[in-house]
Amino acid sequence: MNNTRRALILAALLLAAAPLLAQEPSAPPAAPGAPVSWESLSPQQQKLLGSRFGGQWNTLPPERQQALARGSQRWLGMTPDQKTQARDRFAHWNSLPPEQRQALRQRWQQFQALPPQQRAFVRQNFHRFQQLPPARRQMLTQRWRNATPEQRKEMVERARARVQGHGAPHGPPPHH
Repeated sequence: MNNTRRALILAALLLAAAPLLAQEPSAPPAAPGAPVSWESLSPQQQKLLGSRFGGQWNTLPPERQQALARGSQRWLGMTPDQKTQARDRFAHWNSLPPEQRQALRQRWQQFQALPPQQRAFVRQNFHRFQQLPPARRQMLTQRWRNATPEQRKEMVERARARVQGHGAPHGPPPHH
């Protein structure tokens, strides 16, 4: 799968997860590294997690317990449509080859390492890209694929300048 498609999939995953990541948990989060007791989970969480993790809960690493507790809490707060979308995304994720999943994990970590303003910029640009007509998206994707790394850097800088109101030109980057 090409880099542009991978980037688009990652961006779609980020956008799809954004509402879930923004939700506040109803219970205070456990301290990093602190185990989560089975009894501290709600009955609904215990029911959701019990068949797969109930018997081994106390043997799981605390970070895994915390992740499962947060995930089960989010799952229980989802609408049926959100659950269907989450299942579809999970099935798609599982269908990807391991090396592609690893590449997406690395891109996610790179995205998470960006300062908040840059993450917002990436999200904003992806949302703007998704709002474009399909023909325009295809043309921009092709232009990106055909650009050299230097041209891509120029494209990004010009897009940043446009967003910030510095009036950069809109044409393709100059060829060197």
